[in-house]
Amino acid sequence: MKKILSVMLCALLLTTFAAACAPKADSLSKIEEAGKLVMLTNAEFAPYEYLGANGEVAGIDVDICQAIADDLGVQLEVVNMDFDGLIAAMKSGKGDLVAAGMTVDAERQQNADFSVTYADATQIIIVNKTDPKVTTEADLAGKSIGVQLGTTGDLYVSEEIEGADVRQFKSGLEAAQDLLNGRLDAVVLDILPAQGIVDNNSDDLALLEMTSTSEQYAIALPKGDTAFVERVNSVLEKLIADGKVAEFTAAHVEATRGA
Repeated sequence: MKKILSVMLCALLLTTFAAACAPKADSLSKIEEAGKLVMLTNAEFAPYEYLGANGEVAGIDVDICQAIADDLGVQLEVVNMDFDGLIAAMKSGKGDLVAAGMTVDAERQQNADFSVTYADATQIIIVNKTDPKVTTEADLAGKSIGVQLGTTGDLYVSEEIEGADVRQFKSGLEAAQDLLNGRLDAVVLDILPAQGIVDNNSDDLALLEMTSTSEQYAIALPKGDTAFVERVNSVLEKLIADGKVAEFTAAHVEATRGA
């Protein structure tokens, strides 16, 4: 009996060792086999991602991911979902990467790796032009403030603004609508989406600068997949160097103006 148990234990140890040493399935192989790159995003963040005239997701991040898909020789598939569930969805295998105007921060880096950054951003305040309840950043204390759920604006207002009544929305546009309707004192949002909202409501809304925030956008990728990160970086660095990211930005800012 002891000999049988010993043989079984050895076999179990060998199986465990073999499994540990077996090569892990990598994203590049999976994408090539599937023939598609699945991009997870939230199409509520123009000009980075939004629903175009044909109802399909368009934007700066879509153009970047299309270039990555072209480099890999596969089709691009875009999956639109709530912003705060994007990284968890990638971790569970529902997509290959997240491109959603996403800021690199320490908490997100615990669950994903990130590409090189491709855009600088800051938070900015949207106020009601005709009846402003906020005239400086300091005035945010104790006010009702709309934010997009799960964004850095949400985190900043929740953690840094004393006494703020934080109201979370699925999109900055929804928050701005509540501001227009008098149900909020201000909205805090990333600068380009905020500028687009104000441009389209210039008679009623205005922007106030925030000097205390600075951030960078990058693509979130599966943790530990070095080869995939390097491949994405090689495409992204070339797009930046060739001025393509700047072209994408200009084109989508113009496309969403007046929308």
